[in-house]
Amino acid sequence: MLRLGSGVGVLDNILLILTDQQRWDSLGCYGTMGVHTPNLDRLANVGTRYTQCYVNNPISTPSRASLWTGKHLPGHGVYKLHDVLPIDEILFPYFLREAGYDTALFGKLHVAGHIWEAKYRHQFDGFNTYEWAPDPNGYRGCETAYSRWLAIHHPAILDRWKRYGNKIGHVPVEAHFTTWAANRTIDYLQRMQGTSQPFFCCMSIFDPHNPYTNYPRQYRQKLIIEDLPDIHAFDEPFSHRPISHQREARKYDRSDLIENRIGYHASIALIDEQVGRVLKTLRDLNLDSNTVIIFTSDHGDMLGDHGLSTKGAFMYDPCTRVPMIIQDPKQEKGRIVDIPCQLHDIAATSLAIGSYEKPSGMVDSCNLLDDHSLNQRGYAVCMHRNSSIGYGGYYDPELHVSMWRQDNYKLNIYHSPAPEPNDCPGELFNLDDDVGEINNLWFSERHRDTRDQLVHRLTTFLVKQDSKGRVTTEQALPPGFKY
Repeated sequence: MLRLGSGVGVLDNILLILTDQQRWDSLGCYGTMGVHTPNLDRLANVGTRYTQCYVNNPISTPSRASLWTGKHLPGHGVYKLHDVLPIDEILFPYFLREAGYDTALFGKLHVAGHIWEAKYRHQFDGFNTYEWAPDPNGYRGCETAYSRWLAIHHPAILDRWKRYGNKIGHVPVEAHFTTWAANRTIDYLQRMQGTSQPFFCCMSIFDPHNPYTNYPRQYRQKLIIEDLPDIHAFDEPFSHRPISHQREARKYDRSDLIENRIGYHASIALIDEQVGRVLKTLRDLNLDSNTVIIFTSDHGDMLGDHGLSTKGAFMYDPCTRVPMIIQDPKQEKGRIVDIPCQLHDIAATSLAIGSYEKPSGMVDSCNLLDDHSLNQRGYAVCMHRNSSIGYGGYYDPELHVSMWRQDNYKLNIYHSPAPEPNDCPGELFNLDDDVGEINNLWFSERHRDTRDQLVHRLTTFLVKQDSKGRVTTEQALPPGFKY
């Protein structure tokens, strides 16, 4: 491994701003009306905006395990919400620390279930400063860095969290989790300003995660509510759709979903404001000229689109596609990259910035600042391995889905045995003609060759990914599929 030494010049700082459950189209810079995100829009204007960033899994724990290790799910072994990242896996900040970086986390890590993380810290997380807080409620009463801060500065709010939990309602700006994360990040930047040591800092925010009701009341007024995107395909029937969608079918009240959307975007307005404070601090401390800023999220949120809520075993863009903005002072301003990229690419990108040789286990992680490597790969993959929890626990029978995104197509394979002969074994969408993913071309004779070619690419990828050889090509195919 290449470590910091005489052959390496001054290394850039890295600031990773990570949100939770923020879909790609929640920012004005992605063309969405009615939202209030001036600071993030400005960051995109002076940086690079990635239009096709997909998560490795639509659930927090596996997705974040991929982000921090630079690996797909089979590489790190975290498949479900409450899985635990194996103790021999190494998070990329550990390598940055070896390269001479000071490293800090403020907020959510979530590479294991919260119950585990509340008791045990991963031995190779690599953070010098570790202020862990998985959510504002203090998962099942566990003490967090945020709750300790509330106890000192806002004890009445802490008491309300303990008493009411997620039903606390609106939380004032000064006591909000997002504000706490920004405050701690700003304190850290001020502390590092007087040193010559490069830093990696992650500001990890819980919002805009459900329940959508804890935003400061006044941030609702920052939205142009009548211009917010309407719920897409809300009345789409479930009868012809995959079993993973049918199991999640609920009789949602449309007005409740609209209110959820308003709360969701109000939370993002607060995020934008607090990100603006952090970016201003970078400028005021003259750190902006040598700090690479990365903004993204761990997965999206259906918000009622296609009649579905939050996240789960569905591969629609609102769930699997997230914003990705990188501002590198050395790169051209206002770049737009339309090549597919993924969350686990942040690992290789950060190590490249830190002049640290990428470990062999990160073979699939690309440097996002290198268009050539992204073009060479040219695809994105998302896997759901009974990852999410429905009403009553993990799904039984299990739900396994894989997505392949390349060129203008998205292919989804449903691996679980179909309980009914007419169940949907897969989906094929031409996203150039069908942005809303309504017209499933899986059974189209005209698209049969395209489907079979993409099925072959995906199943070959899945077999190669499984390092222990547990998956055969036949197991990777949807039930009853024949070339």
